[in-house]
Amino acid sequence: MEKETKNIDYKAGDFCAPGLNCASCAKAGICDWNGVNKLTVFDIFSGIPQPDTGNFFPFVEVRFKNTRKDFYYGGDRLWYVGQAVAVESSTGGYDVGIISAIGETARLQMRERGVKPDEESLKKIYRPATQRDLDIWKKYREKEEWTKLRSREIAKSLGLVMKISDIEYQADGSKVTIYYTAEDRVDFRELIKILAKEFSTRIEMRQIGYRQEAARLGGLGSCGRELCCSLWMTDFRSVSTQSAKYQQLAINTSKLTGQCGKLKCCLNFELDSYKDALKEFPDENLILQTEKGEAKSMKIDVFKGHIWYAYTEGENHLWYKLNLEQVNEIMELNKRNLKSPSLESYADDLKLEKSLDRIITSDSLLSDNINRFDEKKRKKKKTKRKKSKNKPDKAMKSAQKKQGNGRNPKQSNKRRRS
Repeated sequence: MEKETKNIDYKAGDFCAPGLNCASCAKAGICDWNGVNKLTVFDIFSGIPQPDTGNFFPFVEVRFKNTRKDFYYGGDRLWYVGQAVAVESSTGGYDVGIISAIGETARLQMRERGVKPDEESLKKIYRPATQRDLDIWKKYREKEEWTKLRSREIAKSLGLVMKISDIEYQADGSKVTIYYTAEDRVDFRELIKILAKEFSTRIEMRQIGYRQEAARLGGLGSCGRELCCSLWMTDFRSVSTQSAKYQQLAINTSKLTGQCGKLKCCLNFELDSYKDALKEFPDENLILQTEKGEAKSMKIDVFKGHIWYAYTEGENHLWYKLNLEQVNEIMELNKRNLKSPSLESYADDLKLEKSLDRIITSDSLLSDNINRFDEKKRKKKKTKRKKSKNKPDKAMKSAQKKQGNGRNPKQSNKRRRS
């Protein structure tokens, strides 16, 4: 007999345990307590039985609110991934987090981040989180949105040029961390005094970058998928315009910038592949000497191995497509101080034209223009009838109607005489 699984409905912000139905929750997919989390660590040792030596790794990794995580000393107690624990806070009190890695997986994570497994330097886990701890944590989590709006109002009233993007309460409510972005240095001493009096707690201001702000807020990118920074990226590397130039992309700020206002992080994903492929290509500034004149590089197709060249003098609207073998042949001739034949003899086909006048006026392309379906049908003009010389015009007719109530005065006199 199969066991029946009960679907329990939870409201937004309620505590969810692993294995419950998250589809009915209003925060499904972004809740910190389910499996959809960018700080979740894949346990490569999950299917491997651990040796029963008694020397279990005592340090664990704990994550908080999908944005930060840290390592703690767990002692001799056995913990499991997904367990809510009350941990030591750096400013006093306690905080509530979720265990994301234990055992050898936690050891590898500490080695990757350069953290030494020292019991004295690392903070400790107090206990598993009780229901009372979770209720208090839930109460302060529900206040975060109102606290953020109120903090923005106070900062605006003080005339501070800054943007408060996120608020994070400590689980016991003893501290509020305010994340903000600003271009210049901000003097927020007066702001801290007002906020501490308003919320009756300790205030900590933490400035973050625009990429970190986009990762906290989330959203959809131009590709239609969720932002990589909010989904899986944890380290943000600088992106320069050279990344776009290596990939032969047009420098268009509206297409290359993300929601953070910076260059998209995905420009670095394939950068190494382009750099390796461009090693076989000649320099873009190289001028080829031909019998018809000098030619310069206009465009490169990295994957197909094609280069488009155009003459520097004369009509420069024609681009000629050459492959790497042909370009290398021309370069060898130029090294011997010999000019190669014209590009027309090398080019496979005429691929591009800079002047679009010929393309627009050609009848063959106009017949296949897809925009012809968008043109509205012209309304036929109504042709006016020509006035005959014998017929009286409208002004004469109206005058006659006024005089004889629509009768012609000559006809009325004839009728009287008869």
